[in-house]
Amino acid sequence: MSQRIAIVGAGQSGLQMALGLQAKGYRVTLLTNRTPDQVRAGKVMSSQCMFDRALQTERELGLNWWDDACPPVEGIGLAIPHPEQPGARLIDWAARLDHPAQAVDQRLKMPAWMETFAQRGGDLRIADAGVDELEALAREHDLVLLAAGKGEIVSRFERDATRSPFSAPQRSLALTYVNAMTPRTPFSRVCFNLIPGIGEYFVFPALTLSGPCEIMVFEGIPGGPMDRWADARTPERHLAESLRILRTWLPWEAERCDAVTLTDEQGILAGRFAPTVRRPVMTLPSGRLVFGMADAVVVNDPITGQGSNNAAKCCKVYLDAIIAHGDRGFDADWMEQTFARYWQYAGDVVNWTNSLLTPPPAHILSLLGAAGHAPELAARIANGFDNPPDFFPWWSDSAACQQLIDQHLPQAA
Repeated sequence: MSQRIAIVGAGQSGLQMALGLQAKGYRVTLLTNRTPDQVRAGKVMSSQCMFDRALQTERELGLNWWDDACPPVEGIGLAIPHPEQPGARLIDWAARLDHPAQAVDQRLKMPAWMETFAQRGGDLRIADAGVDELEALAREHDLVLLAAGKGEIVSRFERDATRSPFSAPQRSLALTYVNAMTPRTPFSRVCFNLIPGIGEYFVFPALTLSGPCEIMVFEGIPGGPMDRWADARTPERHLAESLRILRTWLPWEAERCDAVTLTDEQGILAGRFAPTVRRPVMTLPSGRLVFGMADAVVVNDPITGQGSNNAAKCCKVYLDAIIAHGDRGFDADWMEQTFARYWQYAGDVVNWTNSLLTPPPAHILSLLGAAGHAPELAARIANGFDNPPDFFPWWSDSAACQQLIDQHLPQAA
């Protein structure tokens, strides 16, 4: 294959794409601003719980290198505190996933993939990417993909206001990687806890640099009582704030944390961003084009845990489209059509995720409550995390939702 393709960004989508194209004989240049060793030594980057269909895109490329070492995530659980009985739960259920999920620390995964890409003959360049660098890449290559989720360069993709209802961050976010948490029984799971008017907390088993761990994810409503990370300036204070939140609102989660310690000094992160959809084609000053993928063009709040899943699935759509395109040139029409194929999937993920950032409508509260009495309904909700389009129409349509509840509750009774 004579075509040359450049990728900017060495996260889930950029590296998966680089290795996938390389395996098909394309000449690939990968530009990123950190060496593998710098990534390993740096802060955690995400919570990255990946469900089966996203993991399948890695398996197809032979990139599933941590299956034996990574503890499986076997289910999804949901708890909502009782508004009038402190320490009690209004809703509390759990259901198994049809196929396990897994979360591999990106400080483990990305450096290994980067080194393999270079060992296989890929052109790995360590540099910051600005307009000048993009222009140089566009001159040298048939296609430039921008797969970086952050940085000034990403904002050059135009925001799509019709698909981006929020102009400001909807949650104050924090991650805490810990050892020695008491495991959930009888199966491991993502434990989702929704605290109305305050925020959300979820936690699940994972694999980090030192071995198995648990990842705690906090989502506080900005300005609310869970939004105090700016004061937690040291790793010790970050852990203390994590435990304060659990003791205050989620005592059943605090009970699991009597002996927890941080996995490492870099196993913490805090920040915030506005969920945004951007138009996928950037025109450089020269008139040359850059095609955005994954978080560069569709970035969701982590509340539904879809970031790495979207990245892997976007890579699959784009990789298949590039291969099917053969030796023809990559014009704006091809880019728009390829993104439209991805959006057929990603649009439902965006709508579902955004819906969880606003107070839930009555039909969703009824649905989550009914799932506690109908195991098959709980399993249906749990497995939707693997393929969010399965949530529709009943997630957004109250009549379809009631029909679904009625269908499952008589069976449960």
